[in-house]
Amino acid sequence: MHFKHPEILYFLFLLLVPILVHLFQLRKFKTEYFTNVRFLKKLTIESRKSSKIKKRLLLATRLLLLTGLIIAFAQPFFEAKDHKNANNELYIILDNSFSMQAKGNRGELLKRAIQELLEETPENSTFSLVTNDQTFWNTDIKSIQRELQNLNYSATPFEIDAQLAKINTRKSAFKKDIVILSDAVGVQQKSEQKTDDQEVIYFIKPEAEQKNNAAIDSVFISQTLDNFYEITVAIKGFGEDFEPMSIALFNQNKLIAKTMVKLDTKKKTVNFTIPKQEFHGYATINDKRLTYDNDYYFSITKNEKINVLSIGESIKSNFLSRIFTKDEFNYSNSELRALDYNIIEKQATILLNEIPEIPQALQTTLQAFVSKGGNLVIIPSENTSITTTNSFLKNLGNIQFIAPENNAKQITKINFEHPLFSGVFESKITNFQYPKVEKSIVVKSAYPSILSFEDQTAFLTAIPKSVGAVFVFSAPLNTKNSNFQQSPLIVPVFYKMGVTNKNALLYAATIGNNSPFWVNTTLTKEAVLTVKGKEEQFIPIQQMLDNKVKLTFADLPKKSGNYTIFNKEKSIENLSFNYARTESDLSQVNTNLASNFEAIDSIKNVFNTLQTNRTDQQLWKWFLIFALAFLLAEMAIIRFVK
Repeated sequence: MHFKHPEILYFLFLLLVPILVHLFQLRKFKTEYFTNVRFLKKLTIESRKSSKIKKRLLLATRLLLLTGLIIAFAQPFFEAKDHKNANNELYIILDNSFSMQAKGNRGELLKRAIQELLEETPENSTFSLVTNDQTFWNTDIKSIQRELQNLNYSATPFEIDAQLAKINTRKSAFKKDIVILSDAVGVQQKSEQKTDDQEVIYFIKPEAEQKNNAAIDSVFISQTLDNFYEITVAIKGFGEDFEPMSIALFNQNKLIAKTMVKLDTKKKTVNFTIPKQEFHGYATINDKRLTYDNDYYFSITKNEKINVLSIGESIKSNFLSRIFTKDEFNYSNSELRALDYNIIEKQATILLNEIPEIPQALQTTLQAFVSKGGNLVIIPSENTSITTTNSFLKNLGNIQFIAPENNAKQITKINFEHPLFSGVFESKITNFQYPKVEKSIVVKSAYPSILSFEDQTAFLTAIPKSVGAVFVFSAPLNTKNSNFQQSPLIVPVFYKMGVTNKNALLYAATIGNNSPFWVNTTLTKEAVLTVKGKEEQFIPIQQMLDNKVKLTFADLPKKSGNYTIFNKEKSIENLSFNYARTESDLSQVNTNLASNFEAIDSIKNVFNTLQTNRTDQQLWKWFLIFALAFLLAEMAIIRFVK
């Protein structure tokens, strides 16, 4: 037993006072006998014995009364087993990602979690709350009641490492208790984030009762006809036994097509034919489970063809005309001796196809072209002048040709993470037929390779620019030197080079993907473009060029939907944003997370556990009760004992 104020125990010496008083009352007196009271002798002796018992009882109760009061004021207590962490700071991590939209046995997981926080968190408890997109430091439940009740689902994915790192950056003299409240769907933990100032991490994992879910995965143009687009809507089903559901297509919020679909396979596609004109709307299904992935917003803009120019021998450039087709590109080829320099600035992409030596005038013109955001593709010749080419490349970036190689090599590695392949492959390919080259040039580059040879040297690399890019091959692509023209890789590689800095015909960006959007307009120095939607508007990051503006959106907007770009009050172009479909599969629960931390059932049990393990057992109330009991006993003795 411990005392909060042990110095008060010195007052126990006051117990000597009633003892001394009692001893004083017991001093002896001389007895005188009178003949007329001799018959009362027996009665006097009996009364004296009764008086001694009463005085001793009173002495005992008074001593116990005084002892109880003194000990009560000293505030005795038993230490809790975890009393050293009684001052720990509490942090609550609340997952408000879209998977928490699923329904448990008591309603939507997020709404139920919020309700428990409001009901079970003590009003005098100070804590910090961290969600996917908001933070509330050193607050209490009353102060953030309104914010919790209005908390929306976030497009920002729940990343446990990022949340723990955010908390760990908060320096404090006290240790930290952390409560994680998440369904763990699609959540990964790459590293142990626990530090010395963390005492314990509790993990509360609510579970969805029904894990079936259907989602619109993508929408794309599958075929372009003379007067129509064929739109394909891809739907994914996670689970089994789906009932037939309706799927509809809306343009400017007007219903233009509707049909029924049966998810008898994990992935189903539905085709719609719409007029070949601008579109600004969405596709939707009526799945009642997770609702965030039921709508897919997309915009189709007016098809403006991309200007592509190849410079080189016509016979070696024939394969490019089959890639840059007339429906999307204005492709032309010019031999070097017949090149009209005036058309260069009108191009979006220029290819130097196996030119042995680049004239100085062309170098100067192409440098200006690249600086204004144009794309340049360099395919060397077997007779390329390394000195001249290196002089040109030096002005474009940190890349150089070293020496020619005459041994055959296979192209075996694809850099799937490179922006050139963004959206090209659904999965990483490992078993494709490797193309090869007979002769090549060793390239020294400070930039990552896009395609690599078997000896890890670069076959294709790129010099990134703030706007545009310079793509450099290390070998000629003619059919005598390489079979790359017969490889399935050639179409996506050259197509993506051609459409770099060009918006897709069907634009449906994913929030947080940060892909640039190009607007063909000119702005004054102080003017800015604004993006407006039905419920949200914002100013994106923008870079002005001669006749276009590059927009990047970072993690904006916060909500999916159809948006329009405005220059002041004038609408310029439409675009659409969608939530990432990373949490549509409710069966992808990370079961290891709860095992890494201390699993607990509810927020109520968290506070009960902390209260039980860290609160000292106070005893002063009991000693005060004992003192009152002895006071009542003393009064009873005085009144009833004779």
